[in-house]
Amino acid sequence: MTTTGDGLTELAAVMRRLRAECAWDAEQTHASLVPYLVEESAELIEAIETGSPDDLREELGDVLYQVYFHADIASTRTDEGFDIDDVARGVAEKMRSRHPHVFGDSTATTTEEIRDQWIELKRREKAERTSVLDGVPMGMPALALAQKVLGRAADVGVDVSPADRARSLDEPTLGDALLELVKGARAQGLDAERALRSAIRRLGDDIRSTEAAASRPD
Repeated sequence: MTTTGDGLTELAAVMRRLRAECAWDAEQTHASLVPYLVEESAELIEAIETGSPDDLREELGDVLYQVYFHADIASTRTDEGFDIDDVARGVAEKMRSRHPHVFGDSTATTTEEIRDQWIELKRREKAERTSVLDGVPMGMPALALAQKVLGRAADVGVDVSPADRARSLDEPTLGDALLELVKGARAQGLDAERALRSAIRRLGDDIRSTEAAASRPD
């Protein structure tokens, strides 16, 4: 992939002018933009799953605009003081450090080796964290959060094997099964989202108990 970067330079110029000359843009904050970031992210997901290449390009642009917007706000705040170049340099450095098999001398080649390497490098970077759950955004939608927490549970040895091990599923079948569960919950006046979050919290307790047991001296 080759790029001149002209488009990014143009977007930065548009953002600076809007923030200088448009009253609405000028008064926005990181917090006030959160609903737009959520909405644009959801529209990008929809474009990936069901849209055309043109839809995907447009929605990627809308998400990119949100990144530029937040970076421009930060560049004007003395307590933040970073800009879009700092954001780009920071993530580039992070990707280099977490891919030593590409940019360094690591011999990891398989997907499993690379994943294990990534986890270990991230653990070193976040040495202040005391649990694999630290850093997990608990405000994620419940299904996405469940998948995230199940992965963290497996990392510390908590059994996350399905109760029905013999059942084979594909995505359409799984979708139908999930929808039926929500139908049943709705018919009984239950909140499926809240119920799943409660189950995730119980799983979180199991994870922290397992971590605590592993840290105790024999």
